[in-house]
Amino acid sequence: MDGSPVGSPAPVIATVGLRRMYGSLAAVDDLNITVQPGEIFGLLGPNGAGKSTTIKMLTTLLPPSAGSARVAGFDVVAQAPEVRRRIGYVPQLLSADGGLTGRENLTLSAKLYRIPREERRRRIADVLAFMDLDAAADHLVRTYSGGMIRRLELAQAMLHRPVVLFLDEPTIGLDPVARLAVWERLRELKGESGTTILLSTHDMEEADELCDRLAVMHQGSVGLLGAPDDLKAAIGPEATLADVFIRSVGGSIDQGGTYRDTSRLRSALRRRG
Repeated sequence: MDGSPVGSPAPVIATVGLRRMYGSLAAVDDLNITVQPGEIFGLLGPNGAGKSTTIKMLTTLLPPSAGSARVAGFDVVAQAPEVRRRIGYVPQLLSADGGLTGRENLTLSAKLYRIPREERRRRIADVLAFMDLDAAADHLVRTYSGGMIRRLELAQAMLHRPVVLFLDEPTIGLDPVARLAVWERLRELKGESGTTILLSTHDMEEADELCDRLAVMHQGSVGLLGAPDDLKAAIGPEATLADVFIRSVGGSIDQGGTYRDTSRLRSALRRRG
């Protein structure tokens, strides 16, 4: 079973036996999940659990070794260009250019997404306002805080109004205030546009606060799948999501500053998987 609600509409994301091998190592092994329209779905697990590899396959950046996946109704291998047109992706690795202003980064993204010239200014203004970046729009991104950079990256990924937004560790390296600001924007995005969001995280509080459902991953496999409250209730009335994780995989996981700090932290974590 994939844990999707009974009687739900066609899933926006569906995987069947999805696998990615590196030699004899299964980075992702027999992944079977569905994500429904408008959900925030989480992949929860430590570094090396297979979360980023899963996202790379679903965003067509990495071919599966076996199994299949469909995103927004299209096969990620056979119909990769159609998938790319319908998704937004914010990776762990820093994607904003520190030598450009926020507005210039967004203009570049708009051109890459082939947004018509007559629409670019309006869409850029809309996402700057939504992410509360109006005042900093014409400042160099290297002067932004970690939270502002993350909000800019979200704005870049939203410009073409994707059906699905993929976020790899969306609040990695952020201080508590910046993290809450990103959470608020993600909730607003789901509420206002109905965008489906799939995010990876190793932050228990983030998964509990944001996700409608989540898959607990460990060593490439899903140990548990369901709504956070249901997973906690299955253990006991006082159980936390950390208790769920420990029960599932027998371990524990834990949870910024300047542009340079943000770049260094994300690069280091990406190398660790």
